[in-house]
Amino acid sequence: MNPLIFAGNWKMHLGPVEAAAFLDRFLDSYVPRDDREVWFYTPAVSLSTVAARIAERVGLRVGAQHVHWEAKGAFTGETSVSMAAEAGATSTLIGHSERRHVFGETDEATGAKVRAALAGGLLPMLCVGETLAQRDAGQTLDVVRRQLAVLEGLAPAQLAQVPIAYEPVWAIGTGKNATPADAAAVHTVVRETMAGMGAPRVSVRVLYGGSVKPANVGALVAESEIDGVLVGGASIDADSWLAITGSDRD
Repeated sequence: MNPLIFAGNWKMHLGPVEAAAFLDRFLDSYVPRDDREVWFYTPAVSLSTVAARIAERVGLRVGAQHVHWEAKGAFTGETSVSMAAEAGATSTLIGHSERRHVFGETDEATGAKVRAALAGGLLPMLCVGETLAQRDAGQTLDVVRRQLAVLEGLAPAQLAQVPIAYEPVWAIGTGKNATPADAAAVHTVVRETMAGMGAPRVSVRVLYGGSVKPANVGALVAESEIDGVLVGGASIDADSWLAITGSDRD
């Protein structure tokens, strides 16, 4: 069984000074375990700070929240894969709902970013999920399959390096979340879709994201189809994050 992934997306929170203070608190109490990994997706300005603090710590990794698919060029405000890696990132989020719905990121762009990340040595975590309107229209599985289709053409070994985060848009930051059974049902379809592209089923890791907190994380990761969680707001408070990352399967 793959280790659980507890991934914290700090969004636009915790600059270098606050990030250092957060990690001082977290690392003072966190006890590494063989059955889990803890990933931090930080603002670009905090990547180096976090990478330095967790260096040589077992089971911890830091990632970028966003990268551009081009290696370099006139792209003001963007960060290339090589720049993120140089700052200490070993992974990157791709296709987060906020990138899609606030900044207009397309499926074509997510596909280009996945390939750039793989070529540059970063693990791309591809985020997929439906809006409330799409859910109410019964389109959840069609939307998820369409968003996963950007991975078509990748070799099985490459597909094995792409964790998928299912994050229903209607559950992000709303206090609502899919039931563990609902999330597991979508995760099953994600695995089947990935397997249809050639990914070894045992290698596919699927996380759930959407209003995850200490009170519900145990029930979520107890589902055999859920390999971990992608956490937003609850990941920027050190005590909350300690509670989440220390959770056992119910």
